[in-house]
Amino acid sequence: MLLLRFRKPCLIAALSATLVGAALAAFLAPAAAQTAPPVWAQATSDLAPDPAVRFGQLENGMRFAILRNATPAGQAALRLRIGAGSLEETDAQQGLAHFLEHMAFKGSTHVREGEMIKILERKGLAFGPDTNAQTSYDQTLYMLDLPEVDEDTLDTGLLLMRETASELTLSAKAFDAERGVILSEERLRDTPQYRAQMALIDMLLEGQRVTQRRPIGKVDVIRNAPVSAVAGYYRSNYRPDNATLVVVGDFDPAAMEAKIRARFGDWKAGAPAQPEPDLGTVRPRGLSAKVVELPGAATQVQIAFARPFDASPDTLAKRRKELVETLGLTVLNRRLARIARAGNPPFLSAESGFQDLIRSAKIAIIVAESSPEGWRDALAAVVAEQRRLAQFGVGQDELDREIVESRASLQSAASGAATRRTVDLAGTLVNGVDDDKVFTTPAADLALFDSIVKGLKAEEVNTALGAVFDGAGPLVQLATPKLPEGGEAALRAAYEKASAAPVLAQTLKATIAWPYTSFGTPGTVVERKEVSDLGLFMVRFANNVRLIVKPTNFRDDQILVSAYVGNGRLALPLDKPSASWSSYGFVAGGLKAISQEDMDKALAAVVGSINFDVDDRAFKLTGTTRPADLLTQLQITAAYASDPGFRPEAFPRAKAAFLSYLPQLEATPESVVSRDLPALLRSNDPRWGFPSREQIEATAPDDLQKLLGPALAAGPLDVTIVGDVKTEDAINYVAQTFGALPKRDLTPPAPAAFAVRFPETTAEPIRRTHKGRIDQAVALAAWPATDLLSDPARARVLYLADDILQSRLLEQIRVAEGATYSPVGDIELSPTFPGFGFAYSYVETPPAKVESFFANVEKIVSDMKTNGVTADELARVKTPRIERVKKAFLTNDFWMQYLSAAQAEPRILDYIRHSLENYEKVTPADVQTAMAEFFAARKPMRMIVMPENAPNL
Repeated sequence: MLLLRFRKPCLIAALSATLVGAALAAFLAPAAAQTAPPVWAQATSDLAPDPAVRFGQLENGMRFAILRNATPAGQAALRLRIGAGSLEETDAQQGLAHFLEHMAFKGSTHVREGEMIKILERKGLAFGPDTNAQTSYDQTLYMLDLPEVDEDTLDTGLLLMRETASELTLSAKAFDAERGVILSEERLRDTPQYRAQMALIDMLLEGQRVTQRRPIGKVDVIRNAPVSAVAGYYRSNYRPDNATLVVVGDFDPAAMEAKIRARFGDWKAGAPAQPEPDLGTVRPRGLSAKVVELPGAATQVQIAFARPFDASPDTLAKRRKELVETLGLTVLNRRLARIARAGNPPFLSAESGFQDLIRSAKIAIIVAESSPEGWRDALAAVVAEQRRLAQFGVGQDELDREIVESRASLQSAASGAATRRTVDLAGTLVNGVDDDKVFTTPAADLALFDSIVKGLKAEEVNTALGAVFDGAGPLVQLATPKLPEGGEAALRAAYEKASAAPVLAQTLKATIAWPYTSFGTPGTVVERKEVSDLGLFMVRFANNVRLIVKPTNFRDDQILVSAYVGNGRLALPLDKPSASWSSYGFVAGGLKAISQEDMDKALAAVVGSINFDVDDRAFKLTGTTRPADLLTQLQITAAYASDPGFRPEAFPRAKAAFLSYLPQLEATPESVVSRDLPALLRSNDPRWGFPSREQIEATAPDDLQKLLGPALAAGPLDVTIVGDVKTEDAINYVAQTFGALPKRDLTPPAPAAFAVRFPETTAEPIRRTHKGRIDQAVALAAWPATDLLSDPARARVLYLADDILQSRLLEQIRVAEGATYSPVGDIELSPTFPGFGFAYSYVETPPAKVESFFANVEKIVSDMKTNGVTADELARVKTPRIERVKKAFLTNDFWMQYLSAAQAEPRILDYIRHSLENYEKVTPADVQTAMAEFFAARKPMRMIVMPENAPNL
């Protein structure tokens, strides 16, 4: 997999949705460093590394980091980082760093071609989720997530990493076969959003090497380079002194170190080390204005300043400097968010940040997204806020608020440190190598933060901000679907006008108290049941509010909360579109007694969140909190469930966002599939349809309130709490909040609401068009299945049958034919709609190869029906499935996902209970029967998405 890796706070890749995350990112994860040094970062720092990590280095120069971690128990994560990516390529090698990553799965000295994935599958690793690789500008990363830590599995994982390091065979035949796969990936990655990122990098790093070395490379090199070219890159860059192995998991660190030394100690460099590539320097520039026309992309204005890359060591002084700067920018982000939430805002969203960008420059940037016609207003607004900050600075009360919120986040991280997940720790350790950053403990991060902010004054922050928006620039770019009249001259003029406009000092509101602390007389428990085998309690209050509590020890200091209100899509109109799309603005609408902006201020010290979504069975309110804030989280959730604000200013923002998004959904064949497939698979049921421009325009601001009002007032209400919680606390807090609400009506929806059907097969495929590249198409095949709960054992068979179908498609279309990067497949068996489910597969492919996909599908389905599957083939999908279920059982997310609907649908509990045994019992004969009864019983629904101007449509 190709990865364009950016570090947070990253305004280039995407705008962060969490201001706290943006505030802390630069402090706790300063951006990229130079290529891997010969020593660990702590050797040149006054920061102490986590003492639990065993850092070491072999005589050949390879570094390793070993950390014992038992969350989850009995698992491990291996990461092999090569300190080379596309920046190390020569002109003739552009794209071969990424190509080489693909070749790592194509055979080596001790693992013949085609066997690596099968070996891993037999050990319980699924290709993609557990076995993957990434290539970026400055590193190539190989990843294995091991479901077991027995000697054989650990040895196998280390063997495969060692084979990748120096033993790849790089056969010309395999190399040529993979060209089509890489070209497919190049097409997939070439979206309007990607082109917008690249255009911004080109402006920020003008004339520097990064702009000439995209990780995906050049198409002519991918098509024509000889295998010797990739072999040359392999020998030069895959060297022990350029490699780091990170191993985290439930094992003995001393024993693991012995294994690493035995396995990697004989690795020798295959060629002399190459000189460091010259990445260039930031060019002095004044005001630069650039307009990039990108049909199908969002409209964004970006204002940036570029300074030389900061290659200094990760030290206390550096972290202090960056934290002070970051706190200042979080104030700016808070102000920008406030503007976005106001009535008729000048932009949809905006955020600022700074980062060391790809070892080439230190960038400070503000990005705002707007409607295509609103870019001038967006530009004027962000320029005004940046100038206001520079001229008047931040207020002490603003700074203190950010300190309180940031501290709460760090406290939560420190409290949960003992149950950090293995894969997350492995990723953080690798990022630390790439960033040349000391791996410190969450407790140390908190202590350091407190020492820095103690007595911190706004004056110091304001002085620091003076240097943030400095350097080459301002570099102003407009990315837009259609060039504005006047082009770059118009953009320059708009910036100069905004820069000359007067600005006034910030006016701040007084502190506001959180008003939702009482919901009336606490509810009375009328029914309580312990489900001991699943470790949970089911409770019903006198008002018919139902509660499930599952205490876990999977992650310290984490509690997930959900409230399922009403009947979700079951309550939507069956014969026409609804206003459900505008629920995007439900949370932004705040509460009747307090706006979202004031709520953020009142709850700055609270670790909590709130999200809203429309589910098949209910309208979902969800959030994540910690034990100390559980009552407040429930107050927030209950307030949204009972007293939402539906403030009018939220609707125009939701409307503008959707209208801006519509053209993006025409830009690639995959986006067309994501837009249309949910409704197509349900015979164009409007409850799953994506709104058209006409439907959006026809929706009135109060339509959402009319739609949700009855459900929120009296509909069924199921609360689920999972995590680090005490049962009695949960029951008591829910009694005070949800239990105090008016009585809920548990009458089920009318039977007609449950009627969903798969479409009839047509002689001709369903055809759609996209406005993207002429060489891109999608071919899709879909089959009707059944529901999840009427026969859970049969459901398990269908999952495994679909896994084998996808595996065979991957083997045929990607490996044998090299026609696509990766077939996409999914199976969904409904827990809500009786008898309804579906499976589908699709590929991105050149238009000329669309029909061959359907021929391959028909051949594979027919063969599986007629000849069945082998025991080994079944084991290679069954074992990873079982391991994924075991992993899932050890996460709060799994239990929240299934338990949230378990009061309304008790069969879910039995589905959970028998998951593993149902998978274990599946035989090859069962799979063959399922193929005959479902996949081969009728012709699939076919869908083709072609370029808009392609012939023969």
